[in-house]
Parts: sequence; structure tokens; C-alpha cells
Amino acid sequence: MTDQTPEFLINSMFAEHMENAAHTAAEQGPAITAAADALVNSLLSDAKILLCANGSANCLAQYFCTNLLNRFDQDRPALPAMNLGADATTFSAVCRDNRFNETFSRQVRALGKEGDTLFVLVDDGHKANLIQAIQAAHDRGMKVVVLSAKEKTDVTSLLHPDDHEIALHNLHPTQATGVFVLIMNSLCALIDQKIFGG
Repeated sequence: MTDQTPEFLINSMFAEHMENAAHTAAEQGPAITAAADALVNSLLSDAKILLCANGSANCLAQYFCTNLLNRFDQDRPALPAMNLGADATTFSAVCRDNRFNETFSRQVRALGKEGDTLFVLVDDGHKANLIQAIQAAHDRGMKVVVLSAKEKTDVTSLLHPDDHEIALHNLHPTQATGVFVLIMNSLCALIDQKIFGG
């Protein structure tokens, strides 16, 4: 195998991202719109959005929350959203008691209520705590929106008919990250448009 030049590596990564983004835009537009409608329904019902994710996807969950709590593109009133992975103290305390799989579900049961939506980001890897969070959300009468890098995961089988999934075409987590950001930006833009107009 020959060494790749920096230029080749950079161009390859950008080309791969553009291909994945174009494929997602062509295939997932209706799913993204449906997910945005579900999030808007919660927000217009005086409810909130709870998010959870593992690993680097947790950073993306916080990015989405920040866009709702502060603003996305233009000034507007704050929208209620909470990333359950942002509280390192609570996360650590649950893990300390050997309950890693409950890191999110305990918070969902405490903070979630009927009308809220749980937004779950799944890039890859460990999913047991995400699965338990979805089950807890359903127990609380919440809707669920899943953004997944893979098609037909074990998370998919848990979803109810009125839940929503945006499933990418089996992307590696490093490939999925950039596409996730585009999708979340689209969701934020749709939320702003549907609630505030413009």
C-alpha cells in the first residue's frame, strides 16, 4: 500500500462526505420532515425534548440542545431541550453504582412526561442504555425520534408506529458525524420555520 498524500486524503474525505450527504438528502427528506413535525408537536404542546447519545454523538446531542436553548440561525425565544448526557456528575453516579445501562432511563423516568419527545442519536457501539431509555420514554407516554447511522438496528424494533426514525445507509461513525450535523441543522431550521415562520 502506497502512502497517501495529505491532499489525496483531504479530497477523499470531502468527496465521501458529499456523496453521503447527497444520498441522505435524496432518501431521508420525508423522514427528516416527519421527525421535525414530531419535535414541533412537543414544543407547541408546552412539552420538551430530551436527548441522549453515547460517545462522540453526545457532543452532537449537546449541539442540538444549544441550538434550541439559545438560537439556530436567527434570534427567537428559547425552546426547551435537555441533553441527558451533559450532566457528568449524574452520569458518573449512576455508573458508579454499576448501572451503566440505566444512565439515561433513570433520568427519563424522573424528568420525562407525556407529550415530551426523546431524541436518540445512535452512531454505533453500545446501545443497551439507549434501548432502556426508549423503553422508559414509552412507559412515560413519550414519543421517540431516532437518528441512526445504521439501518435496521436493534433500536428499530422498539419503535412504536407513532415514533420516527432517520436511518442512514450503514455509515461508519466517522462518516456519520458530518451527516448527523447536516440533519440536525435541517431539523433546527424546520423547527424555527414551523414555529416562528419566516
